[in-house]
Amino acid sequence: MTSRKQVEVQYEQFTFSGTGEIYSFTTLQETPEGFDDQAPYTLALVKLDEGPMITAQLTDIDEPVAIGDRVEMVTRRLTSEGDRGMIVYGYKFRKTLSRSS
Repeated sequence: MTSRKQVEVQYEQFTFSGTGEIYSFTTLQETPEGFDDQAPYTLALVKLDEGPMITAQLTDIDEPVAIGDRVEMVTRRLTSEGDRGMIVYGYKFRKTLSRSS
């Protein structure tokens, strides 16, 4: 008979800034089911300022994207379930907007 040891794990809450830079990217022409209306779209590996790297869709692209571009997280519609279904929101990234003082 094996015994299980209970381990108490302590977590510290951390809030990411939501900013980073494009590490790599690609443009998808053939998209997964449910995303046909968004094709083509750009998917990027974003290296967050705090270190972790995440995959995210880019949005609001008005000019060419390049590795090293600064980006910021924004909330956008990801998909909706049917014509009258629930709208699903999530995060995407856009090039960092210049802030005027």
